[in-house]
Amino acid sequence: MKTISPADLREPFYEGSVQRLFAVPGDDSIMVTQTTSRGSVFDVGALFEIEGNDVNRALFRHVLYSRMADPAVWQRVRQAILDAPELDEDYRRDLLTGLLESCCERGARTHHEGMLDAVTGEVSRGGVPANPSACNVVRKYQILKPSRTNFLGAHLFDYSPFGHEDGFVVPLEYIVRFGITSASSVYRKYTAMDAGARRAFEHELGVSRPLEAWQYLEKPVSDFTSKFEPEDRMVSKQEALVMSGLSGEQFADSGKLAVLGAWAVRHLVEEIGLLMWDIKWEFAKDGDELVFVDTIDTDSIRATMFIDVEGGRLVTHYNKQAMRDYFALLHDDWISDIKEAKALGQKAGLAFTEILKAGQEKGEYAATPGVDPVFLDLQVRKMAAIRDYITGLAAAAVVREALAEAGREEIEFYRAKGVLEGLRKINGISS
Repeated sequence: MKTISPADLREPFYEGSVQRLFAVPGDDSIMVTQTTSRGSVFDVGALFEIEGNDVNRALFRHVLYSRMADPAVWQRVRQAILDAPELDEDYRRDLLTGLLESCCERGARTHHEGMLDAVTGEVSRGGVPANPSACNVVRKYQILKPSRTNFLGAHLFDYSPFGHEDGFVVPLEYIVRFGITSASSVYRKYTAMDAGARRAFEHELGVSRPLEAWQYLEKPVSDFTSKFEPEDRMVSKQEALVMSGLSGEQFADSGKLAVLGAWAVRHLVEEIGLLMWDIKWEFAKDGDELVFVDTIDTDSIRATMFIDVEGGRLVTHYNKQAMRDYFALLHDDWISDIKEAKALGQKAGLAFTEILKAGQEKGEYAATPGVDPVFLDLQVRKMAAIRDYITGLAAAAVVREALAEAGREEIEFYRAKGVLEGLRKINGISS
């Protein structure tokens, strides 16, 4: 592949809250993704910046996707599945056959082509370039979006054309859960149900016992959300199959591949003392094959560490859940306004951000808050420590202690703000 100087990239053809996409002159089959240091939570767009996180995100993506092309990674996944004592034997046997056997022989397909060297523009396919950049090169796939339709006042989305297409991003986010956290959408939905609805939901997820926060499940479970609708929407497995544009067999394979990929990432983060609870994946359909696509970084996973403090044990987060908790604990009025705007937007079939912005301009909704620099610095340290590990600059034990120290300081930050009991309420471990 020819060199692609980051300085020569033209205006992005897409600019989102956390990444930009650039065309590559003379080659329409690939594009350059440039991650930013900006962060987004609650679907309201960029709210804050974590210094250095543009390159950190790109490095995580580059290293992880490069590893997923390596058969040795999948051989370790195979051993982890064999060693997991809690797995039902039929479930274990299903995971070990078919797709995993193929991955153990030739690796998994991803859309990743490599990282650009920030100085030379050379594309590094395997190791980390001498001058890491925020730019990765990926293969392009079609983005097809469902059309809107109405049924007696209800706003619906038509996915029927997807089944006749190829080379497109499947319009779903695949969420694989090794356990349930107190902040997960699944757990919030579950706790709001009556007993009968809970049992039905347990059956839909595929679990055999009631859900408990901060407990690992007896086996990973999968759920799905819409990808290209104005709001992410949790859908059943049956609806996900219909929406996907895949055959029944391909859809089943995509779900299995998401679980196997989750195990590969879990192995990576456990080496630095983190517990991985869930991860989001996206796939593209490429003929008869499925391809891992889109961003994958620390914000795509929910990884935590348990910290013992006076009065009990608390959970600290090493992805953007830390930022969600910050706003929830220190700016709950703004969070309440977002919830109201979302409810109004869903009823009216409008983007809630339009309603939120209009309300803020009228003074009816709280202004978007900033982030305390002390708290932001703690997030910088967390992400830098993870970067140093995945690039080989620091040993696992050193990074593990650095992450624990940042977690302890984060707890003390909340203590100084007078909201430690609020933190304990949402992230406390009762045992």
